[in-house]
Amino acid sequence: MELDYAGDLTPKQAWALLKEDKNSQLVDCRTTAEWSLVGVPELESIKKLPLFIEWQTFPMMEKNQRFLQEISENITDKSTKIIFLCRSGARSRSAAEFLTAQGFNKCYNCIEGFEGNHNELGQRSTINGWKFSGLPWKQG
Repeated sequence: MELDYAGDLTPKQAWALLKEDKNSQLVDCRTTAEWSLVGVPELESIKKLPLFIEWQTFPMMEKNQRFLQEISENITDKSTKIIFLCRSGARSRSAAEFLTAQGFNKCYNCIEGFEGNHNELGQRSTINGWKFSGLPWKQG
């Protein structure tokens, strides 16, 4: 299957890329509510900070009309490797596709997201995802 962005990464692959490439950037594109209530990735141990830029704005979940502007204000080199992270990998895929269409040619989707897929009880963070993988995070 051909993708409209650079590719999909598991959380552990995303972490490895962030560690290896000093110019790579993690963009958490969840909502302000998710950041404060669910937690956020912690990158200080690799001397980085994630960017927090909503793809859809809370509470109406409408596309953030300033998304491209906010990305461009923080990432000026369009060849920077950018990893997008959302709850489960859906919004981050859309963000990666959109930004690739805007000329950023190394956009990746963290496919399991921060919380991962639902288990049989409808709960997240028990099957996969950033938190489940044991990667650093903190409560927002």
